[in-house]
Amino acid sequence: MITFEIILLIFLIICAIATCFAKNLFSTVLIFESYSAIMCVIWLLLRSPDLAITEAAVGAGVTGVLFYITLKNVNKLKEEDEPDEE
Repeated sequence: MITFEIILLIFLIICAIATCFAKNLFSTVLIFESYSAIMCVIWLLLRSPDLAITEAAVGAGVTGVLFYITLKNVNKLKEEDEPDEE
């Protein structure tokens, strides 16, 4: 069990660092959601199911959807600002 927890913590640190250094915003959101999923499992291992459910719902669920909507709207704004070349 200890090795599984260590592996989760290593993946958690890798996700945190990868989120900071990712070039693509879409991949950053995916990495952030995987960070939230790993945190959900860690909360379950710490015998705190209420925090695990909250992390899954808010961290991976609602926040991920809001980030995707924001990325979609930002791309729309970029398309509107670009001049048409004819």
